[in-house]
Amino acid sequence: MNYTLELVVVPVSDVDRAKAFYSERCGFNVDVDHSAGDAFRVVQLTPPGSACSISIGKGLAKMEPGSLQGLQLCVTDIDAARAELAGRGVDITPVRFIENGEWQDGHGGPWNSFAFFSDPDGNGWAVQEKPAAT
Repeated sequence: MNYTLELVVVPVSDVDRAKAFYSERCGFNVDVDHSAGDAFRVVQLTPPGSACSISIGKGLAKMEPGSLQGLQLCVTDIDAARAELAGRGVDITPVRFIENGEWQDGHGGPWNSFAFFSDPDGNGWAVQEKPAAT
């Protein structure tokens, strides 16, 4: 039996603001924007190249806006990804790596180069560089 993670609900306070952030600043594709009255709205967005989407909306989750931390995007070029996000207006940290339990600026070895950002509600994301396939 295979289990695939295909959707993560991200709690937000303002659906339109979050939709603009994820689509315009992060470059996620808007797959669905559906509402059923004032109590329910779902917006599904997918990062380019990802098999997993996020869902933001109203009436979806019991989590507090901004409470989701540790979402992770993996890329093969952390510098290019960071530059693209920064160029779109995302407030993203410098590239960092962890050594001896301490974060340091710069690039680490394989799987050890990261940049971090948060959405307007404070939901936290990491961008991690993965080794290029050989």
